[in-house]
Amino acid sequence: MMSDFGEELTKLAVAEDNPETSVLSKTGMHFPWLHKHVEAVVTGGKKRKDFAQTTSACLSFIQEALLKHQWQQAAEYMHSYLQTLEDSDTDKRQAAPEIIWKLGSEILFYHPKSNVETFNSFADRMKNIGVLNYLKISLQHALYLLHHGMLDDANRNLSKAETWRYGEKSSSQEVLINLVQAYKGLLQYYTWTRKKMELSKLDEDDYAYAAKTRTMLSQSCKTSTNICALVKTPGVWDPFVKSYVEMLEFYGDQDGAREMLTNYAYDEKFPSNPNAHVYLYEFLKREKAPRAKLISVLKILHEIVPSHTLMLEFHTLLRKSDTEEHQKLGLSVLFEVLDFAGCNKNITAWKYLAKYLKQILVGSHHEWVEEEWKSRRNWWPAFHFSFFWAKSDWKADTDLACCKYFRYILKQDHETLKKKIKRMKKSVKKYTIVNPGVHT
Repeated sequence: MMSDFGEELTKLAVAEDNPETSVLSKTGMHFPWLHKHVEAVVTGGKKRKDFAQTTSACLSFIQEALLKHQWQQAAEYMHSYLQTLEDSDTDKRQAAPEIIWKLGSEILFYHPKSNVETFNSFADRMKNIGVLNYLKISLQHALYLLHHGMLDDANRNLSKAETWRYGEKSSSQEVLINLVQAYKGLLQYYTWTRKKMELSKLDEDDYAYAAKTRTMLSQSCKTSTNICALVKTPGVWDPFVKSYVEMLEFYGDQDGAREMLTNYAYDEKFPSNPNAHVYLYEFLKREKAPRAKLISVLKILHEIVPSHTLMLEFHTLLRKSDTEEHQKLGLSVLFEVLDFAGCNKNITAWKYLAKYLKQILVGSHHEWVEEEWKSRRNWWPAFHFSFFWAKSDWKADTDLACCKYFRYILKQDHETLKKKIKRMKKSVKKYTIVNPGVHT
């Protein structure tokens, strides 16, 4: 059944220089290493010549070769592994097509002597063998074609898969059919964005402008139809949601875009997804929504990913709020950002913290600082303010070193802290006068 693919693998494989260490297959292809590996697989001192044991060993060799990126070796083992399609064990025989597809596509994708024609031939044969995997294979085949810039071929592939039916089995693969249609919608979205760029270069009074507008509208309707079913199904559909919302906004359907993003972020049927809240926040920001609304969206994002890059914007919104609860949270947000190693050298976060600490300490909320510092007293000094980090920060960025020093003095007791702040203010003024070009 897979003899044609076996021939393709034969073409890819190259015999070793030393034929004595190889095994000659029926197709005339040499299998270096395979003979000694199979011989080495023993149980109780006896050679494992059983069919199932041999294919199991071969599968292990393929996996090992893939992990080591030994594509030629993997292709040679794969040629032998194809016999598993004739396994007497029904479960193994039914599982074989998916395993062969996953391993074979990986080998053909990376093998230096593989090409698009070889991959296409393999994919088409696997669709007919693993009929229940038809949609998965078609989708992955389309992604392979997209990777090689073959958009029209990918679109034809998806169109063919879209109409696939196989008795009663099709109903159980509804989500996959929706996914195939959604990827087809993404391709249509790509065409739509190109036309949108062309449209931006035309005069609105130009005849071509009206013609392109009509074409774009038709394209967006097709895209919406293809994407809609998928984004209503619980899951993480970020690229599809973003594309759909962009088109809704372009045609002025703000309510539709808001409803889509709100459902995607808050519907309990959908898995927790930080990006859903990011998309909603960016949309509301474009709409110039009230600060309270923006804060409510970012508050949830903060609970999910406290180190997200938008947390500095969240801090700014909280700092400008009139409520003490928000202002206090604004301090917590900065501390929590800097709790993460990846934000250790974020100069903006340190500057925000230094500035906000001045504001808080000048006011009457020293307890906010003490509360945040209490849980960090035992580990922040070593995490941020060790001698090693001081040297490293000073060499890399003096602004960063100065900002972190300001934070470091919070280790002192409350009275000492106020005295140091007064001295620092004087030092900053003197330093600025002597070095007017340096910002602190």
